[in-house]
Amino acid sequence: MREIERWRAVAAVVVQRLGGDAEAVELARLGVSELLCNVTKHVAYDPRCRLRITREGEIVCVSVDDHSPQEPKAGVADWSSESGRGLWLLGEMVQEWGFARRGEGKSVWLRFPVASRGAR
Repeated sequence: MREIERWRAVAAVVVQRLGGDAEAVELARLGVSELLCNVTKHVAYDPRCRLRITREGEIVCVSVDDHSPQEPKAGVADWSSESGRGLWLLGEMVQEWGFARRGEGKSVWLRFPVASRGAR
């Protein structure tokens, strides 16, 4: 988990340098945590992945490519369960999220404003 914290810190710096406000920085940190934790949990047989953080106009995009063809699940989970809610909760906070197949694996991405509406 120390490695995920390091990537959360990197994401914060990258989003700040892209012009992201405090809300965008925190969404990037949360997104990196969730997406990388999902890789370590669901793609344990090959946890190598690629993290990308880009700015597309006024939108920040955080994406992780992994080696699993398994679609991410983001339905409302059983609230008494110990897992299964992270991507759904994150999806409620970002502008949009999704995934696309990439060769043998997939890319899961999140998109959110570089600055909150109140900051513009």
